[in-house]
Amino acid sequence: MSKRVGELQKEEFEAGVVGEEMAEYSVEPSTGEPLGISVKGLTKVYERTTRREIVRTRALTGVDMEVEPREFVALIGPSGCGKTTVLKILAGLLAPTGGEVRIGDKRVRGPGTDRATVFQSPGLMPWKTVLGNVQLALEFAGKKSSVRPETARRYVDLVGLRDFHDHYPDELSGGMQQRVGIARALAIQPNVLLMDEPFGALDALTRNQMQTELLSIWEKEKRTVLFVTHSMDEAILLSDRVVVMREGAITTEVEVALPRPRLREELVESQAAAELKRQLVELLH
Repeated sequence: MSKRVGELQKEEFEAGVVGEEMAEYSVEPSTGEPLGISVKGLTKVYERTTRREIVRTRALTGVDMEVEPREFVALIGPSGCGKTTVLKILAGLLAPTGGEVRIGDKRVRGPGTDRATVFQSPGLMPWKTVLGNVQLALEFAGKKSSVRPETARRYVDLVGLRDFHDHYPDELSGGMQQRVGIARALAIQPNVLLMDEPFGALDALTRNQMQTELLSIWEKEKRTVLFVTHSMDEAILLSDRVVVMREGAITTEVEVALPRPRLREELVESQAAAELKRQLVELLH
């Protein structure tokens, strides 16, 4: 049964059966070179039928955004403002109502190996080990079987799980499972990494540890990252720029002109970081 479930998920992944009307998908491996993100005039309207009426909910109202190659951008805003909708459209999991999104010079029309997405729940296959989960992602991405084991080991080691190669998901803590999810995303060497509140379900101590790990990994990998979060402290610690959303639109952008590498302890005492947080609080409230 487990094998059949895995086969079905692989078939759905390769067919793009994870979004509305977005079926184009290529298993051609990513070049691995970080690329920029371009979002222009993006709109999204959800429709549902209630008795004899069609109810329309406008989630996005003309979003424009640019992310440079190797830039780390945080997307923040109140719940329901459209952050996750933007991310899902970029991932190819939702079709926009209007506008377009591009990775580099290619328009996004469905899921693809040029992007990797990390959600709050890592969604690991329970019957596969840590290495097995990462190798499965490499298989889906069209990587050669000869390079999968070594690539999986390298990225599992990169996220600090060198001693857990053969462990199964239920033998890992929540933070360790999320590390596997990040290793899986990085291993396919995407041009863009999309992260939707990946640490939101973790306790405060584990969340701090994961933020530190992500900072270290980003310094080594320098991937283009779009990171959705509710936390202003997290956005300031991690990003080069913070994009603020309200009611389905981008209202402003704030540069995070703090030196890297960053240490949480230094930011706590930094007047510049405190001023950035005060500015974001005003923009959000």
